[in-house]
Amino acid sequence: MNKKTIIHIDMNAFFASVEQQTNPSLRGRPVAVIGSNERTVVTTASYEARAYGVKTGMTKYEAKRLCPHIILVPGDTSRYTNTCCRLVEIYRQYTPIVEVYSIDEAFLDITGSVSLFGSAELIAKKIKIDIHKEFERLTCSIGIAPNKLMAKLASDMKKPDGFVVIQQEDVKKILEDLPVKELCGIGKHIEKYLADMGIKTCGELRRASIRLLKNKFGIIGERLKLMAQGIDYSPVIPLEQEPDAKSVGHSMKLDRDVSDIETLERYILQLSEMVGRRLRRGGYTGRTIALTLRYPDFYTFTKRSTEKIHTSNSIDIHIIAKNILNTVQLQQPVRLIGVSISNLVKNMIQIPLFRTDKTRQAATQAMDMINDRYGDFHITWGTLLKRYHHKGVISPSWRPENIKCINLSVQNKKIKRQPKRGNSST
Repeated sequence: MNKKTIIHIDMNAFFASVEQQTNPSLRGRPVAVIGSNERTVVTTASYEARAYGVKTGMTKYEAKRLCPHIILVPGDTSRYTNTCCRLVEIYRQYTPIVEVYSIDEAFLDITGSVSLFGSAELIAKKIKIDIHKEFERLTCSIGIAPNKLMAKLASDMKKPDGFVVIQQEDVKKILEDLPVKELCGIGKHIEKYLADMGIKTCGELRRASIRLLKNKFGIIGERLKLMAQGIDYSPVIPLEQEPDAKSVGHSMKLDRDVSDIETLERYILQLSEMVGRRLRRGGYTGRTIALTLRYPDFYTFTKRSTEKIHTSNSIDIHIIAKNILNTVQLQQPVRLIGVSISNLVKNMIQIPLFRTDKTRQAATQAMDMINDRYGDFHITWGTLLKRYHHKGVISPSWRPENIKCINLSVQNKKIKRQPKRGNSST
Protein backbone atom coordinates (compact mmCIF):
# COMPACT_ATOMS: atom_id res chain seq x y z
CA MET A 1 0.00 0.00 0.00
CA ASN A 2 1.33 3.41 -0.98
CA LYS A 3 2.17 5.76 1.84
CA LYS A 4 -0.50 8.42 2.27
CA THR A 5 -0.23 12.00 3.45
CA ILE A 6 -3.43 13.23 5.06
CA ILE A 7 -4.28 16.67 6.40
CA HIS A 8 -7.05 17.30 8.93
CA ILE A 9 -8.29 20.88 9.27
CA ASP A 10 -10.34 21.87 12.31
CA MET A 11 -11.69 25.42 12.40
CA ASN A 12 -11.31 26.90 15.89
CA ALA A 13 -14.52 27.85 17.76
CA PHE A 14 -16.08 28.04 14.32
CA PHE A 15 -19.54 29.54 14.87
CA ALA A 16 -18.30 32.02 17.47
CA SER A 17 -15.31 32.97 15.33
CA VAL A 18 -17.54 33.61 12.32
CA GLU A 19 -19.73 35.88 14.46
CA GLN A 20 -16.65 37.75 15.68
CA GLN A 21 -15.45 38.01 12.07
CA THR A 22 -18.77 39.54 11.04
CA ASN A 23 -19.29 41.82 14.04
CA PRO A 24 -16.11 43.65 15.17
CA SER A 25 -17.75 44.60 18.49
CA LEU A 26 -17.64 40.92 19.52
CA ARG A 27 -13.92 40.50 19.01
CA GLY A 28 -11.92 39.75 22.12
CA ARG A 29 -15.10 39.29 24.17
CA PRO A 30 -16.74 36.15 25.60
CA VAL A 31 -19.33 34.98 23.06
CA ALA A 32 -21.66 31.99 23.04
CA VAL A 33 -23.60 31.06 19.92
CA ILE A 34 -27.06 29.74 20.82
CA GLY A 35 -30.27 28.68 19.09
CA SER A 36 -33.11 31.04 18.34
CA ASN A 37 -35.69 29.74 20.82
CA GLU A 38 -36.03 29.47 24.58
CA ARG A 39 -35.07 25.78 24.64
CA THR A 40 -31.59 26.47 23.46
CA VAL A 41 -28.09 25.41 24.38
CA VAL A 42 -24.64 26.72 23.59
CA THR A 43 -23.53 25.39 20.21
CA THR A 44 -20.09 27.01 20.30
CA ALA A 45 -18.29 29.29 22.75
CA SER A 46 -15.44 31.62 21.91
CA TYR A 47 -12.10 30.97 23.59
CA GLU A 48 -12.70 34.05 25.73
CA ALA A 49 -15.89 32.37 27.05
CA ARG A 50 -14.22 28.98 27.42
CA ALA A 51 -11.79 30.56 29.85
CA TYR A 52 -14.77 30.88 32.24
CA GLY A 53 -15.75 27.24 31.78
CA VAL A 54 -18.48 27.77 29.19
CA LYS A 55 -18.86 24.63 27.07
CA THR A 56 -20.91 23.33 24.17
CA GLY A 57 -24.21 21.83 25.32
CA MET A 58 -24.72 24.11 28.31
CA THR A 59 -27.98 26.01 28.60
CA LYS A 60 -27.72 29.75 28.19
CA TYR A 61 -28.56 30.12 31.90
CA GLU A 62 -25.63 27.91 32.90
CA ALA A 63 -23.37 29.94 30.62
CA LYS A 64 -24.60 33.17 32.22
CA ARG A 65 -23.90 31.85 35.71
CA LEU A 66 -20.32 31.00 34.78
CA CYS A 67 -19.74 34.19 32.81
CA PRO A 68 -22.28 36.92 33.70
CA HIS A 69 -20.98 39.28 30.99
CA ILE A 70 -21.11 36.68 28.22
CA ILE A 71 -22.68 37.81 24.94
CA LEU A 72 -25.32 35.40 23.66
CA VAL A 73 -25.62 35.45 19.87
CA PRO A 74 -28.40 33.55 18.04
CA GLY A 75 -26.71 31.42 15.42
CA ASP A 76 -26.95 32.25 11.73
CA THR A 77 -26.76 28.87 10.02
CA SER A 78 -26.64 30.32 6.52
CA ARG A 79 -23.56 32.32 7.44
CA TYR A 80 -21.74 29.23 8.72
CA THR A 81 -22.63 27.06 5.74
CA ASN A 82 -21.63 29.85 3.38
CA THR A 83 -18.27 30.13 5.12
CA CYS A 84 -17.77 26.36 4.93
CA CYS A 85 -18.38 26.44 1.18
CA ARG A 86 -15.75 29.13 0.76
CA LEU A 87 -13.28 27.18 2.90
CA VAL A 88 -13.78 24.09 0.73
CA GLU A 89 -12.89 26.16 -2.32
CA ILE A 90 -9.59 27.04 -0.64
CA TYR A 91 -8.85 23.39 0.13
CA ARG A 92 -9.59 22.35 -3.44
CA GLN A 93 -6.81 24.55 -4.72
CA TYR A 94 -4.38 22.06 -3.20
CA THR A 95 -6.12 18.73 -3.87
CA PRO A 96 -9.39 17.54 -5.41
CA ILE A 97 -9.65 14.88 -2.70
CA VAL A 98 -11.45 16.84 0.03
CA GLU A 99 -13.80 15.18 2.51
CA VAL A 100 -16.06 17.51 4.47
CA TYR A 101 -16.18 15.68 7.80
CA SER A 102 -18.45 18.28 9.39
CA ILE A 103 -19.20 21.93 8.83
CA ASP A 104 -15.98 22.95 10.62
CA GLU A 105 -13.73 19.98 9.80
CA ALA A 106 -12.25 18.52 6.63
CA PHE A 107 -9.79 15.83 5.56
CA LEU A 108 -7.50 16.38 2.59
CA ASP A 109 -5.57 13.63 0.83
CA ILE A 110 -2.52 15.50 -0.46
CA THR A 111 -0.50 12.42 -1.40
CA GLY A 112 -0.50 13.41 -5.05
CA SER A 113 -0.08 17.13 -4.38
CA VAL A 114 3.07 17.17 -2.27
CA SER A 115 5.40 17.19 -5.28
CA LEU A 116 3.49 20.14 -6.78
CA PHE A 117 3.81 22.38 -3.73
CA GLY A 118 7.09 21.21 -2.21
CA SER A 119 6.01 19.52 1.02
CA ALA A 120 2.99 18.70 3.18
CA GLU A 121 4.07 21.29 5.71
CA LEU A 122 4.22 23.98 3.03
CA ILE A 123 0.69 23.08 1.85
CA ALA A 124 -0.62 23.37 5.39
CA LYS A 125 1.04 26.74 5.90
CA LYS A 126 -0.33 28.01 2.58
CA ILE A 127 -3.83 26.95 3.61
CA LYS A 128 -3.49 28.84 6.88
CA ILE A 129 -2.34 31.93 4.97
CA ASP A 130 -5.21 31.63 2.49
CA ILE A 131 -7.78 31.33 5.27
CA HIS A 132 -6.32 34.39 6.98
CA LYS A 133 -6.53 36.37 3.73
CA GLU A 134 -10.12 35.33 3.11
CA PHE A 135 -11.28 35.52 6.74
CA GLU A 136 -9.02 37.69 8.85
CA ARG A 137 -10.40 36.48 12.18
CA LEU A 138 -10.75 32.76 11.52
CA THR A 139 -8.05 30.35 12.63
CA CYS A 140 -7.69 26.61 12.25
CA SER A 141 -5.69 23.79 13.76
CA ILE A 142 -4.04 21.49 11.22
CA GLY A 143 -2.77 17.96 11.67
CA ILE A 144 -0.65 16.04 9.17
CA ALA A 145 -0.22 12.28 9.42
CA PRO A 146 -0.14 9.05 7.38
CA ASN A 147 -3.89 8.44 7.87
CA LYS A 148 -7.15 10.10 8.92
CA LEU A 149 -7.13 8.79 12.50
CA MET A 150 -3.71 10.19 13.28
CA ALA A 151 -4.27 13.42 11.33
CA LYS A 152 -7.32 14.19 13.45
CA LEU A 153 -5.39 13.38 16.60
CA ALA A 154 -2.62 15.71 15.46
CA SER A 155 -5.01 18.63 14.88
CA ASP A 156 -6.44 18.14 18.39
CA MET A 157 -3.01 18.27 20.04
CA LYS A 158 -2.52 22.01 19.73
CA LYS A 159 -5.40 24.50 19.79
CA PRO A 160 -6.17 27.14 18.80
CA ASP A 161 -4.27 27.90 15.58
CA GLY A 162 -2.15 24.77 15.95
CA PHE A 163 0.01 22.87 13.50
CA VAL A 164 1.23 19.36 14.33
CA VAL A 165 2.91 16.75 12.14
CA ILE A 166 2.94 13.08 13.16
CA GLN A 167 5.47 10.92 11.34
CA GLN A 168 4.90 7.18 11.00
CA GLU A 169 7.96 6.36 13.10
CA ASP A 170 6.60 8.46 16.00
CA VAL A 171 3.13 6.91 16.14
CA LYS A 172 3.91 4.20 18.72
CA LYS A 173 5.57 6.63 21.11
CA ILE A 174 2.75 9.19 20.83
CA LEU A 175 0.05 6.61 21.48
CA GLU A 176 1.73 4.72 24.33
CA ASP A 177 0.41 6.83 27.22
CA LEU A 178 -2.43 8.55 25.37
CA PRO A 179 -5.87 8.04 27.00
CA VAL A 180 -8.06 5.96 24.70
CA LYS A 181 -10.77 8.64 24.73
CA GLU A 182 -8.46 10.92 22.72
CA LEU A 183 -8.89 8.73 19.64
CA CYS A 184 -11.72 9.70 17.31
CA GLY A 185 -14.30 6.91 17.41
CA ILE A 186 -13.89 5.96 21.07
CA GLY A 187 -16.80 7.51 22.92
CA LYS A 188 -17.79 7.48 26.57
CA HIS A 189 -19.46 4.07 26.46
CA ILE A 190 -16.52 2.27 24.85
CA GLU A 191 -14.13 4.15 27.14
CA LYS A 192 -16.06 2.87 30.17
CA TYR A 193 -16.11 -0.72 28.91
CA LEU A 194 -12.36 -0.57 28.25
CA ALA A 195 -11.74 0.91 31.71
CA ASP A 196 -13.70 -1.97 33.24
CA MET A 197 -11.24 -4.26 31.44
CA GLY A 198 -8.30 -2.33 32.93
CA ILE A 199 -7.53 -0.55 29.66
CA LYS A 200 -7.12 3.21 29.90
CA THR A 201 -4.32 4.06 27.47
CA CYS A 202 -3.72 3.30 23.82
CA GLY A 203 -0.59 1.39 24.81
CA GLU A 204 -2.65 -0.90 27.04
CA LEU A 205 -5.20 -1.31 24.26
CA ARG A 206 -2.47 -2.20 21.77
CA ARG A 207 -1.19 -4.94 24.08
CA ALA A 208 -4.67 -6.31 24.85
CA SER A 209 -5.65 -9.73 23.51
CA ILE A 210 -7.51 -9.50 20.23
CA ARG A 211 -9.63 -12.45 21.37
CA LEU A 212 -10.59 -10.57 24.53
CA LEU A 213 -11.52 -7.47 22.53
CA LYS A 214 -13.58 -9.43 20.00
CA ASN A 215 -15.42 -11.26 22.76
CA LYS A 216 -16.34 -7.94 24.32
CA PHE A 217 -16.96 -5.76 21.26
CA GLY A 218 -17.40 -8.16 18.34
CA ILE A 219 -15.95 -6.98 15.05
CA ILE A 220 -15.40 -3.54 16.59
CA GLY A 221 -12.71 -5.17 18.74
CA GLU A 222 -10.52 -5.61 15.65
CA ARG A 223 -10.99 -1.95 14.79
CA LEU A 224 -10.04 -0.90 18.32
CA LYS A 225 -6.86 -2.98 18.14
CA LEU A 226 -5.86 -1.28 14.88
CA MET A 227 -6.66 2.17 16.25
CA ALA A 228 -4.38 1.57 19.23
CA GLN A 229 -1.58 0.93 16.75
CA GLY A 230 -2.36 4.11 14.82
CA ILE A 231 -3.63 2.11 11.84
CA ASP A 232 -6.51 3.44 9.76
CA TYR A 233 -7.22 2.29 6.22
CA SER A 234 -10.29 4.48 5.62
CA PRO A 235 -9.90 6.66 2.52
CA VAL A 236 -10.61 10.36 2.20
CA ILE A 237 -13.95 10.43 0.35
CA PRO A 238 -14.54 13.56 -1.75
CA LEU A 239 -18.03 15.00 -1.98
CA GLU A 240 -18.69 13.68 -5.46
CA GLN A 241 -17.92 10.12 -4.35
CA GLU A 242 -20.13 10.05 -1.25
CA PRO A 243 -22.72 7.26 -1.38
CA ASP A 244 -26.29 8.06 -2.36
CA ALA A 245 -28.58 9.16 0.43
CA LYS A 246 -30.73 6.48 2.09
CA SER A 247 -33.25 8.92 3.54
CA VAL A 248 -34.05 12.63 3.67
CA GLY A 249 -35.64 14.27 6.68
CA HIS A 250 -36.15 17.43 8.67
CA SER A 251 -37.31 18.03 12.23
CA MET A 252 -37.97 21.06 14.40
CA LYS A 253 -37.86 21.50 18.15
CA LEU A 254 -40.79 23.76 19.00
CA ASP A 255 -40.64 26.90 21.12
CA ARG A 256 -43.59 25.62 23.13
CA ASP A 257 -45.33 22.29 23.55
CA VAL A 258 -48.16 21.94 21.03
CA SER A 259 -51.27 19.76 21.19
CA ASP A 260 -53.40 21.58 18.61
CA ILE A 261 -53.75 19.30 15.56
CA GLU A 262 -54.19 22.15 13.09
CA THR A 263 -50.91 23.70 14.21
CA LEU A 264 -49.12 20.36 14.00
CA GLU A 265 -50.48 19.84 10.48
CA ARG A 266 -49.09 23.23 9.47
CA TYR A 267 -45.68 22.22 10.77
CA ILE A 268 -45.96 18.95 8.86
CA LEU A 269 -46.66 20.89 5.66
CA GLN A 270 -43.60 23.06 6.25
CA LEU A 271 -41.39 20.04 6.94
CA SER A 272 -42.83 18.20 3.93
CA GLU A 273 -41.93 21.12 1.67
CA MET A 274 -38.39 21.17 3.06
CA VAL A 275 -38.06 17.42 2.44
CA GLY A 276 -39.63 17.61 -1.01
CA ARG A 277 -37.37 20.46 -2.07
CA ARG A 278 -34.26 18.48 -1.21
CA LEU A 279 -35.58 15.39 -2.96
CA ARG A 280 -36.30 17.29 -6.16
CA ARG A 281 -33.01 19.15 -6.04
CA GLY A 282 -31.11 15.87 -5.76
CA GLY A 283 -33.23 14.00 -8.31
CA TYR A 284 -34.61 11.54 -5.74
CA THR A 285 -38.03 10.07 -5.10
CA GLY A 286 -39.11 7.88 -2.18
CA ARG A 287 -42.09 5.87 -0.99
CA THR A 288 -41.74 5.38 2.78
CA ILE A 289 -42.82 8.46 4.72
CA ALA A 290 -42.16 8.68 8.45
CA LEU A 291 -43.52 11.01 11.11
CA THR A 292 -41.52 11.47 14.32
CA LEU A 293 -42.97 13.01 17.49
CA ARG A 294 -41.36 13.78 20.83
CA TYR A 295 -43.18 14.56 24.06
CA PRO A 296 -41.96 16.97 26.78
CA ASP A 297 -40.67 14.00 28.78
CA PHE A 298 -38.44 13.18 25.75
CA TYR A 299 -40.34 10.01 24.86
CA THR A 300 -39.88 9.82 21.08
CA PHE A 301 -41.58 7.56 18.56
CA THR A 302 -41.82 7.22 14.79
CA LYS A 303 -44.62 5.85 12.61
CA ARG A 304 -44.18 5.02 8.92
CA SER A 305 -46.28 4.45 5.86
CA THR A 306 -44.95 2.78 2.70
CA GLU A 307 -46.81 3.73 -0.47
CA LYS A 308 -47.10 1.92 -3.79
CA ILE A 309 -45.53 4.70 -5.86
CA HIS A 310 -42.48 6.91 -5.40
CA THR A 311 -42.90 10.63 -4.97
CA SER A 312 -40.97 13.84 -4.41
CA ASN A 313 -44.06 16.04 -4.32
CA SER A 314 -44.35 18.03 -1.11
CA ILE A 315 -48.15 17.80 -1.00
CA ASP A 316 -48.06 14.02 -1.37
CA ILE A 317 -45.58 13.80 1.50
CA HIS A 318 -47.70 16.18 3.57
CA ILE A 319 -50.91 14.22 3.04
CA ILE A 320 -49.30 10.92 3.97
CA ALA A 321 -47.57 12.37 7.05
CA LYS A 322 -50.83 14.07 8.08
CA ASN A 323 -52.67 10.77 7.74
CA ILE A 324 -50.08 9.18 10.00
CA LEU A 325 -50.70 11.92 12.58
CA ASN A 326 -54.42 11.16 12.45
CA THR A 327 -53.68 7.59 13.58
CA VAL A 328 -51.88 8.83 16.69
CA GLN A 329 -53.68 9.38 19.97
CA LEU A 330 -51.52 12.08 21.51
CA GLN A 331 -50.77 11.30 25.15
CA GLN A 332 -48.99 14.63 25.72
CA PRO A 333 -48.35 17.86 23.83
CA VAL A 334 -45.61 17.66 21.18
CA ARG A 335 -42.14 19.08 21.81
CA LEU A 336 -40.48 18.02 18.53
CA ILE A 337 -41.87 16.98 15.16
CA GLY A 338 -40.08 15.49 12.17
CA VAL A 339 -40.88 14.26 8.67
CA SER A 340 -38.62 11.99 6.63
CA ILE A 341 -38.74 9.79 3.54
CA SER A 342 -36.79 6.65 2.68
CA ASN A 343 -36.82 3.82 0.13
CA LEU A 344 -35.21 6.31 -2.21
CA VAL A 345 -34.41 5.92 -5.87
CA LYS A 346 -32.53 8.40 -8.02
CA ASN A 347 -33.33 9.79 -11.45
CA MET A 348 -36.64 7.96 -11.80
CA ILE A 349 -38.57 9.60 -14.64
CA GLN A 350 -42.24 10.06 -13.80
CA ILE A 351 -44.43 11.37 -16.62
CA PRO A 352 -47.76 12.79 -15.40
CA LEU A 353 -50.71 11.26 -17.25
CA PHE A 354 -53.61 13.46 -16.17
CA ARG A 355 -54.17 17.17 -16.60
CA THR A 356 -54.34 17.81 -12.85
CA ASP A 357 -51.01 15.99 -12.34
CA LYS A 358 -49.39 17.98 -15.15
CA THR A 359 -50.68 21.24 -13.68
CA ARG A 360 -49.42 20.32 -10.20
CA GLN A 361 -46.00 19.34 -11.55
CA ALA A 362 -45.72 22.60 -13.50
CA ALA A 363 -46.70 24.62 -10.42
CA THR A 364 -44.13 22.78 -8.29
CA GLN A 365 -41.37 23.37 -10.85
CA ALA A 366 -42.26 27.07 -11.03
CA MET A 367 -42.17 27.38 -7.23
CA ASP A 368 -38.81 25.61 -7.09
CA MET A 369 -37.32 27.94 -9.70
CA ILE A 370 -38.44 31.02 -7.78
CA ASN A 371 -37.31 29.68 -4.41
CA ASP A 372 -33.96 28.58 -5.84
CA ARG A 373 -33.37 32.14 -6.92
CA TYR A 374 -34.82 34.12 -4.03
CA GLY A 375 -34.72 31.73 -1.07
CA ASP A 376 -36.82 28.94 0.41
CA PHE A 377 -40.47 29.80 1.12
CA HIS A 378 -40.21 33.03 -0.89
CA ILE A 379 -43.27 31.65 -2.65
CA THR A 380 -45.34 29.10 -0.76
CA TRP A 381 -48.83 28.06 0.29
CA GLY A 382 -50.97 30.54 2.18
CA THR A 383 -51.11 28.13 5.11
CA LEU A 384 -47.38 28.63 5.63
CA LEU A 385 -47.58 32.38 5.99
CA LYS A 386 -47.78 31.51 9.70
CA ARG A 387 -45.04 28.94 9.42
CA TYR A 388 -42.55 28.18 12.16
CA HIS A 389 -39.66 30.63 11.76
CA HIS A 390 -36.54 29.06 13.14
CA LYS A 391 -32.88 29.44 12.32
CA GLY A 392 -32.50 25.70 12.05
CA VAL A 393 -29.82 23.36 13.30
CA ILE A 394 -26.99 22.25 11.09
CA SER A 395 -27.05 18.49 10.89
CA PRO A 396 -23.75 16.61 11.22
CA SER A 397 -24.54 15.14 7.80
CA TRP A 398 -24.70 18.57 6.14
CA ARG A 399 -22.48 18.92 3.08
CA PRO A 400 -21.80 21.90 0.81
CA GLU A 401 -22.99 19.95 -2.24
CA ASN A 402 -25.51 17.31 -3.34
CA ILE A 403 -28.72 16.33 -1.50
CA LYS A 404 -27.02 16.84 1.87
CA CYS A 405 -26.67 20.55 1.10
CA ILE A 406 -29.59 22.14 2.90
CA ASN A 407 -30.35 25.67 1.70
CA LEU A 408 -31.00 27.40 4.99
CA SER A 409 -31.46 30.78 3.30
CA VAL A 410 -31.00 32.48 -0.03
CA GLN A 411 -27.40 33.30 0.91
CA ASN A 412 -26.65 29.62 1.33
CA LYS A 413 -26.88 28.60 -2.29
CA LYS A 414 -24.05 26.56 -3.73
CA ILE A 415 -21.16 28.88 -4.51
CA LYS A 416 -19.65 28.82 -7.95
CA ARG A 417 -15.93 28.38 -8.02
CA GLN A 418 -14.12 31.61 -8.63
CA PRO A 419 -10.73 31.92 -10.30
CA LYS A 420 -9.73 34.49 -7.67
CA ARG A 421 -10.90 35.02 -4.13
CA GLY A 422 -12.33 38.47 -3.64
CA ASN A 423 -13.02 40.52 -0.56
CA SER A 424 -16.65 39.56 -0.13
CA SER A 425 -17.93 39.80 3.42
CA THR A 426 -18.86 36.83 5.56
